[in-house]
Formats: sequence, structure tokens, C-alpha cells
Amino acid sequence: MDLLTDIILRAGRSAIELSLFVLLPVMVVMLSLMRLLEAKGVLDWLVARVAPLLRPAGLTGLGVFAALQINFVSFAAPVATLTMMESRGASDRHLAATLAMVMAMAQANVTFPMAAMGLQFGLTLLLSVLGGLVAAAATYHGFGRRLSTAEGTVDETLHHHVADSAKGVLDVINRAGAEAFKIAVGAIPMLVLALVAVMALRATGAIDAIKDVLTPLLALLGIDPALILLSLTKYIAGGTAMMGVMDEMLKSGTTTVATLNHSAGFLTHPLDVAGVAIMMSAGRRVAAVWKPAALGAVAGIAVRTAGHVLLI
Repeated sequence: MDLLTDIILRAGRSAIELSLFVLLPVMVVMLSLMRLLEAKGVLDWLVARVAPLLRPAGLTGLGVFAALQINFVSFAAPVATLTMMESRGASDRHLAATLAMVMAMAQANVTFPMAAMGLQFGLTLLLSVLGGLVAAAATYHGFGRRLSTAEGTVDETLHHHVADSAKGVLDVINRAGAEAFKIAVGAIPMLVLALVAVMALRATGAIDAIKDVLTPLLALLGIDPALILLSLTKYIAGGTAMMGVMDEMLKSGTTTVATLNHSAGFLTHPLDVAGVAIMMSAGRRVAAVWKPAALGAVAGIAVRTAGHVLLI
């Protein structure tokens, strides 16, 4: 019982430190910047000019906005945009392409804090965009080509707050801060549970047993055995939980910054149990196209993974 209590306390301390002292400050700054650009109309201007270039990949103006959200806000931010696309008459094929892109791209709530751990953010962002475009195109022209292309009266206007005065700017920043706090605090339960599970598995020797079995094969492939634990955490508990485990492993010296960068394409995206469940909550038609979207996302993630391995 003393061992379990010690594990829980250590996991809780690590989770709170990561959420409040790493995730929260980063998200406050980035969300404030994003919301100000949104309120000033900069994002509207950018979306209007980029959207025509990305239409061959199956993306609309709102799809471009979803890409900005996943890369600069959080993995959950595009859910509202997907809901908006569904309610405004986007076709099933466009919905699937956008969902695939979102599931293949790097999630800001993980990549920004991991930049403080040593992640090469610029290259990660570049490969995220490339992987997202591959995922969207693979879904629109391949896995989802048989989906309906029927569209309703599509309204792609982005409705958001404006900041045309000092009070307006302050309101936008306050709302962004509240949103960032909600994200950071909301991550604590999953981080605590994930870290408790990881520490318990280590204490019982389960992780060492799995490593002993798989290490010879991984050594032949030149893969760091630390990815066993990181991958299990990522695909079961999600990217935020994986980030917590990565932080703890870096501090303890059981993995390296090089491994963090080489594995970023494989570990920083919303295609996991928790992420898919949240994305499917966007709407009935979004949930109906998750299978072809997931297949397209796998193609995009494969491109990102190869890029991180070859370019870093």
C-alpha cells in the first residue's frame, strides 16, 4: 500500500507540474495569438487565399481552418469546425478528407510543450502539413472516393469575436486564457492516470519483461526500446498522456531528445482511441466516415514518420 501511495503522489506531482508549468503557459500564449489573429481577420484572409490551392486535395476553406486549429490550438479545437462543416452542408467526401487531415497532423497541445523538451518544432510543423495533405488527398481520391459528393448550401463564413478596440483585444485575450486553462486542467486526470499506470508497470517489472522480449528485434531494426512504453501510452491514453510519460522518461534518462524527434511523426497526432472518440462526437455524418478517414490518416502519419526518421 505504501508503494501505491508513493506512485500516486509522484505521478500527481509530475502531472500537475507538466500541466500548470509547461502546458498552461504555452497554451495561453499560443491561444491568445491565434484568437487575436482570428479576431483581426488575419486568419480569414489566409484561409481565403490558401483554400483554392488545397481544393485538389479535397479541402475546403473550413478544412484549412481546421488545419490551423490542430497545429496551433489543440487536437480538440477542430471538432467545432467539423460540426460546422456538417451542419452547413459539406459533402461526406469533404468531411472524410478533412477528418483524415486532422487525425494525421501534429496536435498543438503536445508539440508546443514538447518543443520545450527539445522537439524541433519547425520541421515538425512542416511535416505535419505535408502529412495532413497526403492524408486528405488519399482519403478524397482513394479511400473515400465512393462517399457522397452531394453538398447542401455551403456557408464557409468564419464566425468569431472581433478586436476593434482595446476592450475587444482584452476580451479576446481573457477568453483565450480561460480556454487554455480549461485545456491544461482538463489534461491533469488523464496525465495522472497514465503516469500511475506507467509507474506501476515499472514497479511490477512488466515493462522490463516486455522490453526483454522485444529488445532484440528492435535492436535489429535500430529502434529505441523506450518507444514500447511511449507507443502503448499514446495509442491507449492519448497524446497528452504520452507527453507526460516522455517528460518523465527524459528526466530519468531512460530516453533521449533524439528519440523524441525521431518518433514525433508516429506519436504526435490524434489517431488514437481517445482522439478518434472525440472526433466522432462532432456529428453523425462525421462519425460515419471515420473508417476511410482513419485509413487516409495512416498514410499521412506514415509520411510524417518517414520524414522524422530521414530528416532528423
